[in-house]
Amino acid sequence: MGDWVLFDYGKVLCLDQPVADRRALVAAAGLDPDDPAVVERFWVGYWQHRDAYDRAVLDAAGYWAAVLGAAPADVAALDRADVTAWSHPYEPTLRLVERLAARGTGLALLSNAPAGLAAAVDRMSWTDLVPHRFYSCRLGATKPDPAAYRAVLDRIGAAPGHVTFVDDRPANVAGAEAVGIRGVLFTDPAALAAELDLQGDS
Repeated sequence: MGDWVLFDYGKVLCLDQPVADRRALVAAAGLDPDDPAVVERFWVGYWQHRDAYDRAVLDAAGYWAAVLGAAPADVAALDRADVTAWSHPYEPTLRLVERLAARGTGLALLSNAPAGLAAAVDRMSWTDLVPHRFYSCRLGATKPDPAAYRAVLDRIGAAPGHVTFVDDRPANVAGAEAVGIRGVLFTDPAALAAELDLQGDS
């Protein structure tokens, strides 16, 4: 393991969107969460336009209009529901973060996230453990763009060979490896503990 561990956020340090929160987000859009065709169209649009939102090419109003095909009635409500869905800490992984911090390992976060979510993550109680936090909306680049990883390396002052990157998406891991960073594909906290040589820590 290198001197730094760089973590993804979604599905690594936080849980995937719970079903109840996904329904609430669809409802906040003024749509019927029990209509399968409507729900499918919503999520197709949600991910189709997400990269532009994460890079701050689209603001919140523009993003939700693109998702829905029309200006939303309440952008703020949609943003609140979206942030809530991505705000459930993955406690077993955070315990590994605590153990890394106790070792003195440099800790950083690199997330594809829009401005509202980035601001919310920065306010979470656990983020003091990860003092270096980088978001695509502020970098102007999303993973797996090499520019995103290079920006982080530049700002933390680390050589690629001294950084381990953890992400649940193979493409993002490959993007890190392309710039010389050690990549670890996240599957579960126990496997990550083994990858980071944390099994013997108390």
